[in-house]
Amino acid sequence: MYTFIGGIVLLIIGYFTYGKFIEKMFGVKEDRATPAYVNNDGVDYLPMSTAKNSLIQLLNIAGTGPIFGPIMGALYGPVAFVWIVIGSIFAGAVHDYLTGMISIRNRGAHLPELASKFLGKSMKHIVNAFAVLLLLLVGTVFVSTPADLLHVLMNGKIPLGIIIAAIFIYYILATLLPIDKIIGRLYPYFGALLVLSAVGVGIGIVVTGAPIPELSLKNFHPDNAPIFPLIFFTITCGALSGFHATQTPMISRTTQKEKHGRKIFYGMMIAEGIIAMIWAAAAMSLFDGYGGLNEVLAAGGPGAVVSQVSTSMLGAIGGTLAVLGVVVLPITSGDTAFRSARMIIAEYLKIAQKKFSSRLWIALPLFVVSVLLTQIDFNILWRYFSWANQATAVIALFVGAMYLYIAKKNYWVSLVPGTFMLVMVLTYILNAKIGFGLSMTTSWIVSFIGSAILLIMFFFAARKARANNLPLEEDISNWNNAA
Repeated sequence: MYTFIGGIVLLIIGYFTYGKFIEKMFGVKEDRATPAYVNNDGVDYLPMSTAKNSLIQLLNIAGTGPIFGPIMGALYGPVAFVWIVIGSIFAGAVHDYLTGMISIRNRGAHLPELASKFLGKSMKHIVNAFAVLLLLLVGTVFVSTPADLLHVLMNGKIPLGIIIAAIFIYYILATLLPIDKIIGRLYPYFGALLVLSAVGVGIGIVVTGAPIPELSLKNFHPDNAPIFPLIFFTITCGALSGFHATQTPMISRTTQKEKHGRKIFYGMMIAEGIIAMIWAAAAMSLFDGYGGLNEVLAAGGPGAVVSQVSTSMLGAIGGTLAVLGVVVLPITSGDTAFRSARMIIAEYLKIAQKKFSSRLWIALPLFVVSVLLTQIDFNILWRYFSWANQATAVIALFVGAMYLYIAKKNYWVSLVPGTFMLVMVLTYILNAKIGFGLSMTTSWIVSFIGSAILLIMFFFAARKARANNLPLEEDISNWNNAA
C-alpha cells in the first residue's frame, strides 16, 4: 500500500517540480500568438478553454492503454509501479510537453512535419507512414475493444456487429465535423465519467485495505517473461507512448496560450500515470496472486479484470458505471485517432481542410481499411501496435532533443529517455517472433551497436543544424489556413 500511495504522491510532486523545470527550460513565450488564433479555420484550428483542452487531451491519449497495459504489466509485480512513475515523469510527460510546444511554435504541425524539419526531409515519409499505420491500428483496436465490453455489459442482448457499426458511425462524425461540435461538447461528460470510475476504484482498494504488494524489483511474471524489454511494450500509455505524439498536435491547434502547455500536455500525462497506478494496483491485489490474475487474463483478457475489479469495489451499479468509464477511454481515443490520421494525410498532401468534401475523401478510405483490419486477430494487431507505438515515441523524443540542441538548451532531458527507448525498440523487434527472431543475447548486442551508430548520426546532424541556424519556429506572419 505504501508503494502505491507513494507512487501517486511522486507523480503529483513530479508535475510541480520536474514539470516546472521542463517548462522553464523550454522557455514559454506568453505574448506569442498560437495557431488557434492565427490559423483559425473553424474546423481544426480554433481556441478552446484550458479546462476543455486538458480533458480532451487526457481522453485522447488515454485509450485503454493506462488500464489494459498496467493490468497486463501487473503480472511482473511492483516493478510495474517503478516504470509507471519514472516513465511518466521523465519520459512520457516530457515527450508530450515537447511535442505539443514545438507543434505550437510550428503552426500546429504534426509529427511527420516536425520530423522532416528537425531530423531530415526523408524522415517525413517514414514518420508519415508510421503515424498513419499507428493511428489506423489504434482506431481499429479501439473499435473492437469497447464493442466487446459493451456487448458483455448488455449480456449480449444487442448483436456485436450492430455495436461495432454504431461506434464506426460515431467515429466518422467525430473525424469530419469541427472539433468543437462533437468532441468539444461530449468530452467534458466523458471525462467526468473516466475520473469518477478511476477515483472510485482507487478509493475502494485503499479503504478495503487491498493487499497491494510493496516495492520489489523481482520478476513475478508466471510465465517468466523478461522485464527488459517487454514491460516497456506492455505498459505504454501510463508511462510513455508514441500515440500521444499523434494526438498532442491536435490540441496544439486549440491552445490559447503557451503558458497553458504544462497543464495540458505535461499535466495530463501525469494524470494518465495516476490512472495506470490505480489499475496496476487493483490487478496485483484482487486475484489471489499473480497466478490468479494470469488465469483471469487467459480466460477473458483485461476486460474481464476490469469487470471483476469494478463490481467488487463499487457494487453492481457503481461497477457498471466504472466499466462505462473504461469503455469511454478507447472510444475517445479511437475517434481522435482517425481525426489525427485525416489531419496528418492532409498536411502531407497539403490539402486545406476547411471544406467538408476535402475532409470526406481523405477520411473514408481510412475507415474502409479499418473495417478490413477488424477481421484480423486482436492479439496480432496489438503486438504490431506496441512496437510501432514505442518506435514513434523514440522519433518524437529525438525531435525534442534536436529542437533543444539547436536552441542550446538542456537536450539531455529528451535524448536520455529517447536513447533508452531506442535500445528497447531495437531489442524487441530483433528478438520478437513478429520481427527477426534472434536470440535475446544477440538482440541486445546488435541493439546497443545500432543505437550507438544512430546516436553518432544524431549529434552530427544536430551540429550541422545548429551551424546552419535552422529556424526553431515559424514566422507567424507567414502562417495561413492551409491544411
